[in-house]
Amino acid sequence: MACDSVEQLRAEYGPFHTRAEAEAEAHKLGFGYLLRYEHMIDANEEIQEVRCIFIELPGVFPRPTGPAIHTLHTRCATCGEMAVHDAQWQAEVWADIHEFEHCRHRVRLFEQSRREGLKEIADWRDQCA
Repeated sequence: MACDSVEQLRAEYGPFHTRAEAEAEAHKLGFGYLLRYEHMIDANEEIQEVRCIFIELPGVFPRPTGPAIHTLHTRCATCGEMAVHDAQWQAEVWADIHEFEHCRHRVRLFEQSRREGLKEIADWRDQCA
């Protein structure tokens, strides 16, 4: 996989058949890492463990300098359910429905752009009022 970060909330692209394919695509996307999943299999061919190995690609990849394209991501801090939105009102509606259907769940909002990466918007419910 090609990925832009080693953080849990990262963009991943792939899978690829070879490392060369993954590196070429990572360079096109401006991603600085490859992610390799290793599956440990027992004698019965059942998966016992999955390991994630990050490979940092040589060279420094500058952040894209083009127009900042933003997407909004809502994620429930309680159950992990998430959605992607084009507008903040869509995120607000999704969060309202999710929190209504699941008592005591809390939805967080993140903004992602190629230029700045993923960042949480704190107190976003107060800003919408």
